[in-house]
Amino acid sequence: MTQTRQTLAAGSRLFSAARLGSLDLPNRLVMAPLTRNRAGADGVPGELMATHYAQRASAGLIIAEATTPNAVGQTYPHIPGIHTAAQAAGWRRVTGAVRAAGGRMFLQLQHGGRIGHPDTSGHVPLAPSAVPLPEPLHTSAGLQDPVTPRAMTEEDIRSTVADFARAARTAVAAGFEGVEVHAANGLLLHQFLAPNTNLRTDAWGGSAEGRIRFAVEVVRAVTEAVGPERVGVRISPGVEVNGVQEPDAEELYPLLLAALAELEPVYLHVEYADQERPGFAGLRAAWPGTLIANPRLSREEVAADGGAARGERLLAAGADLVALGRGFIANPDLVERLRTGAPLNDLRPEFLMHVHGPEGYNDYPALAPSAPAAAA
Repeated sequence: MTQTRQTLAAGSRLFSAARLGSLDLPNRLVMAPLTRNRAGADGVPGELMATHYAQRASAGLIIAEATTPNAVGQTYPHIPGIHTAAQAAGWRRVTGAVRAAGGRMFLQLQHGGRIGHPDTSGHVPLAPSAVPLPEPLHTSAGLQDPVTPRAMTEEDIRSTVADFARAARTAVAAGFEGVEVHAANGLLLHQFLAPNTNLRTDAWGGSAEGRIRFAVEVVRAVTEAVGPERVGVRISPGVEVNGVQEPDAEELYPLLLAALAELEPVYLHVEYADQERPGFAGLRAAWPGTLIANPRLSREEVAADGGAARGERLLAAGADLVALGRGFIANPDLVERLRTGAPLNDLRPEFLMHVHGPEGYNDYPALAPSAPAAAA
């Protein structure tokens, strides 16, 4: 396994510099946004998170974890927010620590939509339509059955779009280089895209053109708020998680990408990217700008090389940057380990989510520093 990593490192594009808008990236490895439930109960990022991200500052770009733009958008307990002054101050400490360590960060903005619960957020969740999540979810009171969300009114839609724009401005003021609008994984924007969660018959639903409208308007508002060079968008075409179903994905996503391309966000981030499936080539051909590919990796692939081999193949297939998740979780110095062929730490999956301390978060060891040369 070490030999495989050494072979990749010899001439690997993963370690070549790249340009993202006005940012110079030292390598093409992106730390993917990873929900870890380590913020305070009030959504404020603390020193635990500042340490975690600073440890991983050697990534070409860090996309910080899903962060809510308003109170009703909260998904699970201990998810960070960006809608209070205390939350913004907490993120300022995080970005300061990362910048001091030489890193660059975007912040992912996520509204949970129907993935939320009053026991966690204090609010009945909002969604395109009154269609509940089909499975229990983690709440502040433990695992519970979902509640039926309230279908969003026109006023709810407009105020939520404004909340995304406000959150983007707050994030940039807190030291982030930009934000990523989360339109994947069955969350609010994805719920508008999917016909089984968007039953609306008004201008925000029905046809594919109607169902892409909310995502487009959110991205439009965010790009107008902070500039397109500071905005990325994440999608997961045809990925049926959190109960979404997309039978018309082949029709819908070309329409969505065409509309988004007119807004010129700095990147498109494709989750579950697979260069061997024809859909990836279609996305690459349809997207005129930077494309970040985030592969879904088996445990064996993560253990073998952290995803480096898949990353190489995605770059060869047209991706510009490669986002890796679990490899960065277990290896704060993943870039250096892949570059040198050093062994990787074992991932401890029991600490991935819904736990709140440093264990399995900040206690993964980095490589020992090289001993200085002896004085002559």
